[in-house]
Amino acid sequence: MPELPEVETVRRSLTALVKKRQIERVDVKLARIVRRPDVDLFCTNLAGQRIHRVERKGKFILFDLGEQVLVSHLRMEGRYGLYPTDDPIALHTHVFFHLDGGQTLRYQDVRQFGTMDLLLWQEIDQLEGLATLGVEPLDPAMTTTYLAEKFTKRNAPIKAVLLDQKVVAGLGNIYVDETLYEACVHPETKASALPFAQVERIHEAMIRIIATSIELGGSSIKSYVNGYGEPGRFQFALQVYGRKGQPCPRCGQPIHKGRVAGRGTHYCLTCQRPPTEGIER
Repeated sequence: MPELPEVETVRRSLTALVKKRQIERVDVKLARIVRRPDVDLFCTNLAGQRIHRVERKGKFILFDLGEQVLVSHLRMEGRYGLYPTDDPIALHTHVFFHLDGGQTLRYQDVRQFGTMDLLLWQEIDQLEGLATLGVEPLDPAMTTTYLAEKFTKRNAPIKAVLLDQKVVAGLGNIYVDETLYEACVHPETKASALPFAQVERIHEAMIRIIATSIELGGSSIKSYVNGYGEPGRFQFALQVYGRKGQPCPRCGQPIHKGRVAGRGTHYCLTCQRPPTEGIER
């Protein structure tokens, strides 16, 4: 699933491609992509709207249409691309936003898990998952103190807590693994057991990793590309994620892969000292 750096990269490319463009009409080929309103009203209400800005909250892309907002979540493999209207249509292309100037913004989704919601701005807090988002890694409100307060209340593994979008918005499996490795914290350590110094290391590592990944256009692990169809480059800088059995960049021991919080998890058993109980091998 695209995480914050990937979604931010998509947002930036979409801003360059479609900001100030007018939507002339919309075609939806897979109705379940659209959650609200019904597909016919979705298409009717979008016709004639102008895209003022493309914004982002967590992993959600927000197309600002003035009074209305189109909220898009890419889920596993959703992607956008701008094409001449008469270009051949790729497989698994489900939504077509026909724009002024003879171009079409197309939404493609092999797994078909992506969602779109069209609503008024004042209704946005009613959208599941959006109203309850925590603070983003690069937000000034994201401080070590904020994290420490959240962690103190949670006895779950630190990996599970960092994946919780109500705590930190935008983090997913890749960047949690990378953050915990850089901070030298084992993913099964209870969040509430972390001393302030370790919370500070997690905070600093998270900021560095997210900022660097955005600069490099995100990580193209499987199928992610930006609005121009370009892959990211941060996958070449990954230290542990996807590197099972390869030598740890710090100590040379093989990278371990286990399951934490129900997710495949990469870490170094030497550099990230495990808690004494509850380790799943």
